[in-house]
Amino acid sequence: MSSKFDFDFDVVVVGAGPGGTAAAISCAQAGLKVAILERSPFPRSHPGETLHPGVEPILKTLGAWDAVQQANFLRHTGHFIQWFDAERFEAFGADASGDWLGFQAWRADFDAILLKQAVRSGVQVLQPCRALQPQITSGRVMGVVTSQGMLSASFVIDASGGARWLERQLQLQAQTLTPPWLVYYGYVQGECPARDHHPLICADTEGWTWTAKVKPHLYQWTRLWLTEGAPSKTWAPEAFQGLQHIGSTQCADMTWRIGSKAAGLGYFIVGDAAAVLDPASSHGVLKALMSGMMTGHLIVKSMRFTLDPTEVYTFYQQWLARWFFHDAERLKALYDQFPKAPHWLF
Repeated sequence: MSSKFDFDFDVVVVGAGPGGTAAAISCAQAGLKVAILERSPFPRSHPGETLHPGVEPILKTLGAWDAVQQANFLRHTGHFIQWFDAERFEAFGADASGDWLGFQAWRADFDAILLKQAVRSGVQVLQPCRALQPQITSGRVMGVVTSQGMLSASFVIDASGGARWLERQLQLQAQTLTPPWLVYYGYVQGECPARDHHPLICADTEGWTWTAKVKPHLYQWTRLWLTEGAPSKTWAPEAFQGLQHIGSTQCADMTWRIGSKAAGLGYFIVGDAAAVLDPASSHGVLKALMSGMMTGHLIVKSMRFTLDPTEVYTFYQQWLARWFFHDAERLKALYDQFPKAPHWLF
């Protein structure tokens, strides 16, 4: 986009990941005027994501279910777990209609599906377009200064993921529960029949490894080491030895953290921009979608009814904190089983 603009919106969303698009769609479905700013062109690379069957009703509500089904993502009934005991299979569950099936979604395709659904819902997408700084008037966030001009808005939603754009801009504090926590991941190509039908998470004395088939002939691994160090350029799980490496090993900051003020005058923060736990907690995309939809719901209620803003923002912060600390306790119990359990567990 080359021209400057100065638009008025009900909601401006920074970031077009699952949390941002879910928030934008929820607001647009209620008739609000919404814009999404995304600094990166699509498709963009993300590690493959295992989606719990619980994502189905959410995708139906967002209007993206049919497109997700048509994407032909790999499906599976559960995953294998080997956590200092015999390997066991944990199924998602079943009902009268049959087994519940999760997705091994290819994130570039999944994110594109949600963004297209946002456009169909009436959301204006500005891409590539960078958010530079929030526009603040009388202590309230009133819009975003972007690389293409100024966008005013009644609410701004930060869905910028690990960039944590608004938290940094407003100099908000965050609570961290761990020291810096890096997760490594990579891809291999070939054939690994043992991983063709179900993912596996396997713990050892040094950490844990997740392995899964993400596309035909393409597999992904994710590794967290409890000890210091990083993998070599040719590292791969034992099951993937001999397969061809695709691209370089990448890492992501998965330090456990939650923002101390995920909502305030004129803004909400969703997804990884609001709170992060490492992938062993699972359901990362599901939680991003849920936080986006919750934010959309609260914004619509706030704009249509006379609500006390402080109560709305407090409710969202408490809602976010409940699942974060619940999952953190579950993760601590898992890590406590390691012979070299991190000192911060105690």
